[in-house]
Amino acid sequence: MVLGMSLATFTLLHVLISLVGIASGLVVMYGLLAGKRLDGITLIFLVTTVLTSVTGFGFPFEHLLPSHIVGILSLVILALAIPARYTFRMAGSWRWIYVLGSAIALYLNVFVLVVQSFLKVPALKALAPTQKEPPFLVAQLAVLLAFLAIGILATLRFRPERAPAV
Repeated sequence: MVLGMSLATFTLLHVLISLVGIASGLVVMYGLLAGKRLDGITLIFLVTTVLTSVTGFGFPFEHLLPSHIVGILSLVILALAIPARYTFRMAGSWRWIYVLGSAIALYLNVFVLVVQSFLKVPALKALAPTQKEPPFLVAQLAVLLAFLAIGILATLRFRPERAPAV
């Protein structure tokens, strides 16, 4: 039992939150590339991405795992990106901190999605049973390169509208 739920139910909840975070994050990245704020979906992305990392610590474990390190890293990055957007309103260097922080947080979620896909999807597991085989490495390299490009382009293109003077 985890938080009063069976492990299967908790796992399903964690996966659903993660998938909403990834889907909304992809929309947010599109918005950043197009120079649009997309305030509502951005809030969904940031909240579900935090919840993805937090719920990841709810699974039973005996020692620190790579997934915990990814979760900690994601939470640290989000601890910069969220205030950059909402407290500092993306002014000055807070703009690129928000954009890159969001891109990195989304990348980390997609990184874990690829890992889990190669663990759980039989056809992928057959291609890379130990996750040291070329198909897994190529998939992760492709994801990394795509997010490097997205992060750089979004940082160059995204310019939040200025808030009206009061």
